[in-house]
Amino acid sequence: MSVSHGFNATATARPAPRVAVVTGASSGIGRSTAIQIARRGTGVILTSHGNQAGGRETVSMIEKDGGTAVALPLDVGCSADFPAFRDSVAAALRETWQRESFDFLVNNAGFGQMAMFEDTTEQMFDELVRVLLKGPYFLTQTLLPLLADGGAVINTTSNAARFSGLEAGYSAYGKMKGGLVVLTRYLAKELSARGIRVNSVSPGATRTRIADDAFARHPEVIPPIAARTALGRLGEPEDIGLAIAALLGEEGRWITAQDIEVSGGYNL
Repeated sequence: MSVSHGFNATATARPAPRVAVVTGASSGIGRSTAIQIARRGTGVILTSHGNQAGGRETVSMIEKDGGTAVALPLDVGCSADFPAFRDSVAAALRETWQRESFDFLVNNAGFGQMAMFEDTTEQMFDELVRVLLKGPYFLTQTLLPLLADGGAVINTTSNAARFSGLEAGYSAYGKMKGGLVVLTRYLAKELSARGIRVNSVSPGATRTRIADDAFARHPEVIPPIAARTALGRLGEPEDIGLAIAALLGEEGRWITAQDIEVSGGYNL
């Protein structure tokens, strides 16, 4: 008896690949996260703003490893653009993965800026709010209809919002990152009905291009940071990217509403 083609197609069909959206992936932690996620077989929609060439380079790195990625422009400080970005994500999902939804969202895009409390201006404060707090809040809200049930969200925060990373000059920056930690807990509670896990990762001092590539311009600050770190070195983007990828994977399936510091034991 012959077997129908329909039965064969059903029996051999493979599940649709998982897809992640990673903001701010043109370099540093975002790039490492996108690469680590892709190495686990997940497609990546990554964003960049001021460094779109870097975003394309991240795509090339993922493709060289055999993965699939799409780069889209996004300014997380401009929430008026979010509906158009959602449409671009939906189009990329259909065209590249033949999907109507994605599985993981990593709110990573941001910038660092320091000023002593008495020198912090309203302009600086408002810009930090737009990019570090308002942006992730309303971007997640805008993309939520496309986020699949059983998915996961990771917010990149900072140990500047924890006692371990408390340093003079980061009152505004730390406040925004602390607000993102609180948002993480509320999203974990509200989205649990859909099986969506929400966590945050708080990096310590990490070698990225943050603050205008400060570590490259001022290498003399690295030894004191390493001396205050239990594991004896400065963090690397891969350290954070691996942690985020693990939280999104099966290893993190029973973890939600947590803020996990990834700092090598800074100020331990």
